[in-house]
Amino acid sequence: MAEELFNGTAHPQDILVKLRGNEVFVVNSRRKNGLIIYKTHHAEFAGPGAVVGSVFDTDVTAILPVGNWSIVPPQNAAEQQRAYLMRRQWLKLFKQVTEKVDPLQRVQTILNQFENWFDADTVNLLPDRAIAHLVGVLPMTVREVRRKGEW
Repeated sequence: MAEELFNGTAHPQDILVKLRGNEVFVVNSRRKNGLIIYKTHHAEFAGPGAVVGSVFDTDVTAILPVGNWSIVPPQNAAEQQRAYLMRRQWLKLFKQVTEKVDPLQRVQTILNQFENWFDADTVNLLPDRAIAHLVGVLPMTVREVRRKGEW
C-alpha cells in the first residue's frame, strides 16, 4: 500500500476538500479505521480497504474519521478496482441493516457491528447524529438505545 496521505493528525477539512475535488483514496486496510461520509440526507461508512472520493463522494457535506484512521492513494488500477468493490460491500452491509423495520433494532445492530470492528471506547465517541444518519433514524433513537444499554 502507498505511503499514508492523511492520518489521525490531519484535519478532516483537508480530506473533505480532496473528496469534493474527485480525488481517489483508499481507507487504509492495515488499520481499524474508516470514514463516516455525510451526504445531504444520509451518511455512509467507508471501512478498511474501501475507496473514498471519485464518483462515490461528489456530494459529501462532511466527514468523521473513525478509529486509528488513515487514507492512502491507490497504487495502481487493480488496487483501485478492489477498493471500489470493497466500498460496495460496505454499502451492502449498511443496506441490510437499514432494511430492518424497527428503528431501535437498526441502531442496536450497527452499534454492535461497530463494537466488533473497533472497540467500545471508539463506539462511545461516535456522535448520536452520525449513527442516526447511517441507519436512517433520529438521534434521539440512538440516545434511547445507548441509555438502555441494549447493545
